[in-house]
Amino acid sequence: MLDRPTAPVVASVSVAASLARRRALFAVLAGLTTAGIWWLAAMAVPPRSAGAILFLVLFTVTLPWSVVGFWNAMIGYLIMSCSRDPVAIVNPMAAGSRDDEPVTTLTAILMCIRNETPSQVTRNLRPLLDGLMSAHLTRLFHVYLLSDTSDPEVIAREEACFSAFAVEWRDVVPITYRRRAVNTGFKAGNIRDFCDIWGSDHDFAVTLDADSFMPAETVLRLVRIMQANPTLGILQTLVIGLPSVSAFARVFQFGMRLGMRSYTLGAAWWQGDCGPYWGHNAILRLKPFVAYCRMLALPQRGPLGGHVLSHDQVEAAMMRRAGYEVRVLPAEGISWEENPPTLMEYIRRDLRWCQGNMQYWRLLILPGLKPVSRFQLVFAILMYLGSPAWMAMVAIGVVSVALADTNVASAPYRTPGAGAALFSIMLLMIFAPKIASSVDVLARRSARRSYGGTAQFVLNVAGEILFSFLLSPLMAFTHTVFLFRLFLLRRGGAWNSQMRESHAVPWRLAWTNLWPHTLAGFAVIGVVAMTRPSDIGYALMAAGGLALSVPFAVATAAPLVGTLLARFGVGRIPEEIEPPTVLLPLRLSAIEASDPEARKRLWSP
Repeated sequence: MLDRPTAPVVASVSVAASLARRRALFAVLAGLTTAGIWWLAAMAVPPRSAGAILFLVLFTVTLPWSVVGFWNAMIGYLIMSCSRDPVAIVNPMAAGSRDDEPVTTLTAILMCIRNETPSQVTRNLRPLLDGLMSAHLTRLFHVYLLSDTSDPEVIAREEACFSAFAVEWRDVVPITYRRRAVNTGFKAGNIRDFCDIWGSDHDFAVTLDADSFMPAETVLRLVRIMQANPTLGILQTLVIGLPSVSAFARVFQFGMRLGMRSYTLGAAWWQGDCGPYWGHNAILRLKPFVAYCRMLALPQRGPLGGHVLSHDQVEAAMMRRAGYEVRVLPAEGISWEENPPTLMEYIRRDLRWCQGNMQYWRLLILPGLKPVSRFQLVFAILMYLGSPAWMAMVAIGVVSVALADTNVASAPYRTPGAGAALFSIMLLMIFAPKIASSVDVLARRSARRSYGGTAQFVLNVAGEILFSFLLSPLMAFTHTVFLFRLFLLRRGGAWNSQMRESHAVPWRLAWTNLWPHTLAGFAVIGVVAMTRPSDIGYALMAAGGLALSVPFAVATAAPLVGTLLARFGVGRIPEEIEPPTVLLPLRLSAIEASDPEARKRLWSP
């Protein structure tokens, strides 16, 4: 069914030869950088022993993620700093659409939910519907509340809330609430069920999660771009975090805000028509999606078989294989989501993605995939395989340090100068996306002001770096344990609903989940402190987050800590400095906490 292109033949807005040259240049840059860093690693750890050889093999597994991220950031920074319209550089389709172009197509708005707070779902939808009503275009839209809810109490609240919501808007826009008794295929199955029943009734579908927010202006812009480009199958927006009073979410999304812009711009520059799809805050062309993007269950038994959890990138690969383009619209301030409020919720979500990405092994042999699409699937696998590789390298380093006094030949770090240089370069590459965006912000007065001024921005960047040093080893250890359980014990995770509201994490819960992290962290630090105290700085960077995982989880979830951080501007994003009008109806606590009196004036009738 997918053995040949099916997209309409039209003149492409991007020249294929130009895109091929971009990809060739990126491949050369990434290849030379990988070779150079591997040579430096071999200088730092000469392959003269089994331990050193294993170290270099593990290091090789971690390199693609760091190298690709570095060059995405560098290219993204050049585009940000040298172009008046960075979006047009990487997505000419967006530049070709006009805001006054008539909207003539029928679009479904899909809100996928599972055991969510119904009032929060309607809160996020109401401003979108108000905007469509103001534009006099509601006749062209239909809202579908696609529920996979299983909790009886939530079901009752859903039925009451969504029935009232449908009645409220019945004379303006049709709203359909449908709940599946069994969530076959998870979210992909939820959307597929919509496609099988109602897909032929609409031209496009805007996909939203329960924590998504998109204003009418963004939805109409996506529709107009799709109308003007019949070869475009999926258009993904750049999703940023909504202002939050959760300490964890504030600092996490501040870092994501910095890293995502340069990274996404750089990636879009060379990926072009093989762009990403993140499963939400995007628009789909329904006819090819229905025909060519059906997610089939994997035949293998166990957690790596059955329905694919991380369906989005696979659907993007299938859409591209059918001849349609998949593009990203890397513009800030048009599309939002709520990030997990605590470390525990973040881990739950991330492990679901980890398990889903590991299922890609069986999909790499799908016939007809574009080379870039196949690379993206491999890259998604390596994103998580890098974690056990890093943990294994730390273990090898600790063992070598412990044995250094009695068996010097076992120590892998034979060239200290090369080792320090390698460590510094890797840190630079890992933080490159955030560094690139930070430099861009500091270079523009308006951007500095949007983050609260130079001093506050610099302090927040420093705080986020510390946060990353604590979070990164913690998550790497979490991935390692989970992958061990997944591959060796054949035990995966469960598809549970997210707790999206800010809430405290009890000490007992944190200890129950994170005691292995704590013991591993203190073991690494203790061994280095006793055998080679001069290297204690490296040990703290590699394992400090593990040792402090329990207090880190508790402190970053504490509501009082989050409120204080919001009041003093820690992790502050531009939406808190000058709240966009479209966000005001959401009555976000973080906006009020940052300047209560000003927000009360804005919200007063």
